[in-house]
Amino acid sequence: MGVPAHILPFSILIFLSASFVSVAAQKNGIDIYGLTLDSKVTSRFAHTTITSRVVNNAEEAQEAVFQVELPKSAFITNFSMIIDGVTYPGEIKEKAAAQEKYSSAVARGQSAGIIRATGRNLEKFQVSVNVAPTAKVTFELVYEELLKRQLGKYELILKVRPQQLVKHLQIDVHIFEPQGISSLETESTFMTKNLADALTTTQNETKAHIVFKPSLAQQQKEPGKLDTILDGNFIVRYDVNRATAAGDIQIENGYFVHHFAPAELSTLPKNVVFVIDKSGSMSGRKMKQTREALVKILGDLKPEDQFNLVIFDGHVTQWKPMLLQSSPENVEEAKKFASHISAMGATNINEAVLLAVRMLDESNRKEQLPSGSVSMVILLTDGDPTEGERDPQKIQENVKAAVGGRYYLYCLGFGFDVNYAFLEKLALENGGVARRIYEDSDADLQLQDFYQEVANPLLTMVKFQYLENSVELLTQDSFRVFFQGSELVVAGKLQPQAQDLLSAQVKAQSHTQNFTFQTEVNVADKEKVFQSPKYIFHNFMERLWAYLTIQQLLEKAVSASGDEQKSLEAQALNLSLKFSFVTPLTSMVVTKPEGQDQAQVVSKPVEADNSQSFSFSLSSRNAWISQDSKIIKSRLAFRSRPAPRVKNVRSRYKTEVEELHHSVLSSPGPIERGPHFVLSLPRQSNNSIQEALCVDIRASSQTPVDILSDPVQGIEVTGKHEGSTDEFVWLQVSYRNPEVQVRVTKDSIVVTRGSGGKSSSYQWQGTLYLVMPGLKLTLENGLLLLSASDKVTIGLASLGNPTPGLRLFLNDPVHFSSQASGVLGQFYQDLQWDPAGSSTAEDTRELSVRGKMYKVTRKPVTDFQGSRGTTPLPVFPCWSLEQPL
Repeated sequence: MGVPAHILPFSILIFLSASFVSVAAQKNGIDIYGLTLDSKVTSRFAHTTITSRVVNNAEEAQEAVFQVELPKSAFITNFSMIIDGVTYPGEIKEKAAAQEKYSSAVARGQSAGIIRATGRNLEKFQVSVNVAPTAKVTFELVYEELLKRQLGKYELILKVRPQQLVKHLQIDVHIFEPQGISSLETESTFMTKNLADALTTTQNETKAHIVFKPSLAQQQKEPGKLDTILDGNFIVRYDVNRATAAGDIQIENGYFVHHFAPAELSTLPKNVVFVIDKSGSMSGRKMKQTREALVKILGDLKPEDQFNLVIFDGHVTQWKPMLLQSSPENVEEAKKFASHISAMGATNINEAVLLAVRMLDESNRKEQLPSGSVSMVILLTDGDPTEGERDPQKIQENVKAAVGGRYYLYCLGFGFDVNYAFLEKLALENGGVARRIYEDSDADLQLQDFYQEVANPLLTMVKFQYLENSVELLTQDSFRVFFQGSELVVAGKLQPQAQDLLSAQVKAQSHTQNFTFQTEVNVADKEKVFQSPKYIFHNFMERLWAYLTIQQLLEKAVSASGDEQKSLEAQALNLSLKFSFVTPLTSMVVTKPEGQDQAQVVSKPVEADNSQSFSFSLSSRNAWISQDSKIIKSRLAFRSRPAPRVKNVRSRYKTEVEELHHSVLSSPGPIERGPHFVLSLPRQSNNSIQEALCVDIRASSQTPVDILSDPVQGIEVTGKHEGSTDEFVWLQVSYRNPEVQVRVTKDSIVVTRGSGGKSSSYQWQGTLYLVMPGLKLTLENGLLLLSASDKVTIGLASLGNPTPGLRLFLNDPVHFSSQASGVLGQFYQDLQWDPAGSSTAEDTRELSVRGKMYKVTRKPVTDFQGSRGTTPLPVFPCWSLEQPL
């Protein structure tokens, strides 16, 4: 039994259908006429209510299937169906009692539902019910979750997929953070420019309200059709202000929560041994992604860190005899070693981890580990032990005895063949956590993001202390290490005789000193903060305490055994029943109207379960299985489609030079392929037309190209050119405020927030609408636009044949400062044109940049900013220049 030690993002998928019939094509069957998602987030605790209203427009009874994908870390707290004015509630029971009903239903040939994991962060809840002609049904599901701060952000993900147009559809997200909201961003993977008008965001110092309310017309993929465009993620990310280093205490109805995440602390040195599985099962993409991630991670090591590498299959090999300082020379040598790791052989986990521990022991014995530094082993494996010691329990015993509480062990399980329960216990017994790495195109980013979570330890031996006789029922109040970008949370109950003031101390150590953080709050004043009924649900603090307590009890039970494990599980079960949480120890029995299947049992899986199956029904209800099969096939078909071409996207300069098209297009001569870069240039005083300059770069493939830098704008653009193909392998746009990096390759787009922040990967064939303070990213029809009212607009695209490669254009040149530099930046400094030449299509002119003369020729070139769905590709006139480096 157990839950993963980490908390996963907050996600929802809505899907409601009638059996055998495609919802989108159904005109007289089950119709969703109302769908609302209401999420109230108060002090990081999220309470979400999903309400779906359906009607049967058919002339005969139809089966409606209600499916919701919710976060693995959330606990369902209530479910009900209202049919003909009668409410049929779900009842939460101890798992064994609920299982009896489940087994009985199966024995009678009736349906029995169960929650199943459906992806990285999700598990699916599913219930079906027969609906009489003209009858209406209201489904309502409620669940709760404490959002965990990871890499500096709290993240709320609503994955919406109604599969039909919905007359009344609305998402409401209310956030209330008394500390103050320091940053807020929204993102959608299905948003279009037209659909974006349905989104509104309001924010003040402590509250934010995000509303998404699309009309039927906005939901339509195409006019006159019933297909909906809503199929993807709706995400809210935020962080809060932190005025005091001692953290923030909030109090409601006799319970309190203490959030602790001090800033402005120096990073502790770390000593890390990477233990990498290179057995045969890691061959192919797994090994390639591991190499790429490891090279990037090694590059992020700090000079004060020490490190080493252990690679293993059936045999175990160490890179160097001892830990080395992270000097540039050592890091480069390690990168070369990592980039040549190849996969073959068996899996000797036991000896590999023990060797890593012996390395740390040896460095410790020789007093080579800096005082106050943090020592850790990071294990990556994708399978069971098959060489050396093969008994998981014996390996756990060996490793626990070797580590002896001195180091931290983090276990990354690659894929679903791995024994995750074994890795989870191995990590939790040795001060770390386990994480599953999902086999996907962004597995390398998952590895990098996990490393970033533990890359910057700030404090060790953190202890929360409160005045004696002031609090009781505390959750975990001692933590071995605190990492940058995370948050420590302690909750408890105020004792009846507690004073008017609640005082707290947080004691901790760094490598240079001992810290004591102190804070004191007025209980009555804090209680008043949560008395408004408009944007919070009440008694949330007690439920937050219960949620956190249950999570921690289940986590402790993973590494316990015997009577201790039973005691921990009993405590967690009692709280689960008292607060009506569906946890791994409880299940929910869903009742139905008389004459239908009398019960479905909903049970919560744990990460250690390797099942990836979908919810299903038994007996005669094979419709559920076939329905899910259709879903799977449709998703695969979508992924296999070629990237759509850009349609009807124009830069501002193109409209202004459109009058030149006729003379250019009617002229003889070949059409040039699309240039690497298109620049809209500042207007000249004697010319009303904003000229466009097309620039190709021939560069060395050894070092990145400094394409553009403007310190005033806070923008830097770099790229890697491959001379043999005359293509850019990658382009990267870096912003200083907000601190964001956008790196594109021919296959994907990666957005990274902050230095060492969370990375998100997107595909060119998808859509994206990401709005953060000071920057907006939109991806539609294969064109990525990075824009803001006070910044230069940057467009990026990845083209296929006949003009393959990455392309970039710049708009709004008026925003460039006098300090712009780089291969493209130079064209915004003291640029002067010579007098206009002849009026033929092959006009040739000269332009001067900082006194240097360039010859440019006006040519018709393919327009990567225009429609890529037409043949031949559209063209436009551009002053073309090849700039060698």
